[in-house]
Amino acid sequence: MLCQFRQDKDRPERKTLANYIHHHGFYAAGRLDFDSEGLLLLTNNGKLQQRISDPKFKLEKTYWVQVEGNPTELQLEQLRTGTELKDGKTKPALASRMEIPKIWSREPAVTPHRDQRSHWIKLSIKEGKNRQVRRMCAAVGLPVLRLIRSQIGDWRLDKLSPGELLEIHSNVQNHTRVSKQ
Repeated sequence: MLCQFRQDKDRPERKTLANYIHHHGFYAAGRLDFDSEGLLLLTNNGKLQQRISDPKFKLEKTYWVQVEGNPTELQLEQLRTGTELKDGKTKPALASRMEIPKIWSREPAVTPHRDQRSHWIKLSIKEGKNRQVRRMCAAVGLPVLRLIRSQIGDWRLDKLSPGELLEIHSNVQNHTRVSKQ
């Protein structure tokens, strides 16, 4: 689905948040591209939305990335030191190999021959250029097969399933979670 509430007039067949979220006054704090999965924060607090979305706050976002091939230490180091993209060099990222995460199946599934030669990396960034993680990985020779955002700041995907909601209350003044329901 598109991580927005209004329909894309050029692609009316694509579902949006409005198809699933019926709580009035909530907005996405940050976005995921159409081909990505994972954690999406919704809020009815404008200050909190700005803190999460605005690059000047440098809120770290962590992704689990299934890449085609076996990442070398050199490729991971290129991600760690910043990757040259057409729109400039990225800021340094945290990048490491990871075990296959215990997650939901993907529809459509990654084709078996590509899945068999894939590996997973964990990548954390503090900026948000358009399709940045995909472009960074491609620039170092690691095409992305699957991209899952697992964390934004202190908020984690944990064991949430696709479509599942968890309501939390936040004190935006202190930038911490106050309670969890």
